Amino acid sequence: MHYMILIYGDEKNFASLLDDKKALEQLHAAYGRYGADMQAAGVLRGGAELKPTHSATTVRLRNGKTVATDGPFAETKEQLGGYYLIDVPNLDDAVHWAGRCPSAANGSIEVRPLGMMSSAKQEERP
Repeated sequence: MHYMILIYGDEKNFASLLDDKKALEQLHAAYGRYGADMQAAGVLRGGAELKPTHSATTVRLRNGKTVATDGPFAETKEQLGGYYLIDVPNLDDAVHWAGRCPSAANGSIEVRPLGMMSSAKQEERP
């Protein structure tokens, strides 16, 4: 079964790491090990770090018109900073991997099962 591991944390805390090269290198190394461990276990299907929320665009359909707004949908203390897509047999295994995420120590990790996945292939463009 496929699960998303959604990584939430305070963007301000992460931004402060940009001034601390050693701490940033340690965090990147921890995530490198985490991803490598999931890859070695055969459960990793994808993942990525997300750009900060100020780069987000929220889209809504209102009165038949698409409305795009700069920024995230809601202001929160923690922001979605990245994700991993894993394929494991059950929720217990997904929780195990979420608990190993480096940001679990100072943020929060949401584990959510995926519903129906699209199997449609996009046509190649010339």
